[in-house]
Amino acid sequence: MALTNAQYDAIMHQYEIKQQKSREEAAAHLQYVYQHVPGYQDLDESTSDVSASFGIRLLGGEVQDRSWLKKKLAEIASQKKSLLKEAGLPEDYLLPHYECPDCHDTGYISNEKCHCFKQEIINLLYSQSNLERLSATNNFSVLTDRFYQGEDLNHFHGAVNTCRDFIKNFNSSYQNMFFYGTVGTGKSFLSICVAKELLDHGHSVIYFSAADLFQRLSENSFDYRNKEQLQILQENLFNCELLIIDDLGTELTNSFVTSQLFSCLNERYIRHHATVISTNLSLEDLRNRYSDRIFSRITSNFMLIKLTGPDIRLYKKSHNV
Repeated sequence: MALTNAQYDAIMHQYEIKQQKSREEAAAHLQYVYQHVPGYQDLDESTSDVSASFGIRLLGGEVQDRSWLKKKLAEIASQKKSLLKEAGLPEDYLLPHYECPDCHDTGYISNEKCHCFKQEIINLLYSQSNLERLSATNNFSVLTDRFYQGEDLNHFHGAVNTCRDFIKNFNSSYQNMFFYGTVGTGKSFLSICVAKELLDHGHSVIYFSAADLFQRLSENSFDYRNKEQLQILQENLFNCELLIIDDLGTELTNSFVTSQLFSCLNERYIRHHATVISTNLSLEDLRNRYSDRIFSRITSNFMLIKLTGPDIRLYKKSHNV
């Protein structure tokens, strides 16, 4: 996903801050151990003394058994470990603690951007999407079926099971989901639940309301000064691991919107990147409102998930839930 130089530098600066924090924390822990765990500092210093002495003898031409050095260092390490345990401290107390254990807060694994770096890009470029705020109140931990009955309840349970399977198989199979049905029945809620689970597992996710997405595309497409921003936006839309388009149909639909929507769906289909769409439109409305190409792309390549029932938002408001 594309960044300007200034944006890249801003992210790398945050990683530098994280690394400095972990170094300072590790240094503070070591100082605490030296002061409060008798004998530990002596053992720690003896490690370098033993290694240095061994090296000096080698340089002096003496024949040395390297297995002896290995055994000696292992003994010291074991004694240090025992001292920490006796002091009630965890074994990893003196190790750096990273926010991302995979890349050790460097942003890279070998020469590849870490998943945490990719999400930092998403957070930087799309902070106004409010996905973090939305996922705090829309997640599986607060999932309930108490607003549904009968066939509506069956639809809801089926949708939840499909979402869980989608998450479970995300790394192994290419799938898309299309939530449709009556207003306020949990389509956006389930979309954001899926987003949170995948974010928590290190995947890059972009969330847009349809109105916001097409407004951004329009603003950048019709102003030549925004050519670079348009390229960045499109690259991210096409390449993020999951794109969520919420409330499709609430935008002002025209030929520009239709062409941009098809382009986005088609590019993501070609690249096998998952897309989730929610809408209050019926399938018939979808076909009438957008092109046959879009209707065909969605109905042939998306799992169609219908939700029906009462408007939960109105129910909560009227019952002060």
